[in-house]
Amino acid sequence: MTASMEVLDSHLAGLASALLPYRTEAARLARWGDELARLLAGGGRVLVAGNGGSAAEAQHLAAELVGKLRDDRAPLSAIALCAETSSLTAIGNDYGFDEVFARQVRAHGRPDDVLLLLSTSGRSANLVRAARAGRELGMRCWALTGPTPNPLADACTEVLAVPCPDSQVVQELHLVSAHVLCGYVDAYLPVPFGPASHLGPAPAVARSASPGAYPAGAGPVRPSGVEDELVLRVPGTLRPGGPEEVP
Repeated sequence: MTASMEVLDSHLAGLASALLPYRTEAARLARWGDELARLLAGGGRVLVAGNGGSAAEAQHLAAELVGKLRDDRAPLSAIALCAETSSLTAIGNDYGFDEVFARQVRAHGRPDDVLLLLSTSGRSANLVRAARAGRELGMRCWALTGPTPNPLADACTEVLAVPCPDSQVVQELHLVSAHVLCGYVDAYLPVPFGPASHLGPAPAVARSASPGAYPAGAGPVRPSGVEDELVLRVPGTLRPGGPEEVP
């Protein structure tokens, strides 16, 4: 076996050994996707951040929500704080690197919005401070990290911790988590449903409504108030006589 194949096989072996324990941890992604779908459909927002490779994955996640994962749908509000280069450098210069995300959270975060922070180590001080700022605002603070315990997991309300000591594998499974999370959001959120004009007007859902609380007779809700050909995939919201939803 060549040296190049040994490197490849070693990496794949580490990834394969992490998959079964990861699958148990990743079960929470379905619930996160449901919560995000309801939040974003009601005009809410998700803020994401990370450092280094995790910054790239945070941007990737935001792009999937603002753009699309597979099927076309209305854009959803997601901001990658690590992509704001002018803000990052200004805040870092004036307040220190530890504040580069926390100050943006205080600017953009709102109660009940989601703050999702990615770190393979869970020890990045700027992310821990961002989580504390988010919780002070009443945000839901979620983390994708490596093995716990770690400071970021302790600072967040929920964590999906990849139980693997190899940071490369942790980062790769964080990318899987981002794709799966967006897949769940799409599964709970939009389906192509014919021209919006055939559905009639649909009242907006209040951002403060509890999960599953929709106005009586509200009918389909369009994500983020955008009137297009998309409606929520939420049981009981389809108008009588309209096309049936496929489970």
